[in-house]
Amino acid sequence: MTANESIGKISIVPFEDRYRQDFTTLNREWLESFGLLEDADEKHLSFPRESIIDPGGQIFLAVENGAVVGTCAAILGNGPTVEIAKLVTAPLARRRGIGRLLAQTVIDYAGGIGAKKVVLVSNTKLKSALGLYASMGFVHQPLPAQPGYASADVYMELVLFAH
Repeated sequence: MTANESIGKISIVPFEDRYRQDFTTLNREWLESFGLLEDADEKHLSFPRESIIDPGGQIFLAVENGAVVGTCAAILGNGPTVEIAKLVTAPLARRRGIGRLLAQTVIDYAGGIGAKKVVLVSNTKLKSALGLYASMGFVHQPLPAQPGYASADVYMELVLFAH
């Protein structure tokens, strides 16, 4: 499923400035609830267009009845990689496959721009997210020396094209 397609009442749409506050609020709430909000998150939450989209990435949003119920970002990485980041589903919309749909949208986006792999950094506190990623084929790898977040203690990769 790609951007602008829908499943049930959920539509996955690309970022528009009118969704900026929804993106920021949803992500800030889950990061704070797990005690994971840090300075490294602020550039993406405060300036999503400048930090994610303008450099060539994308943010996808799950919209239901006009309300944003989930977000996921595709951040261009070094080499032919895309980082999946800021995946969150609103509490009342969880356990409905929305996170999986958003993650798959980022994977499809990455493949569409010729990325060789999708990577992510996470934290062991996020058991549901880690289970989702593993079920989608992401494999644990050693944590990079500079993962970008002080709280990161998990690194996973999904190889799209082996060369």
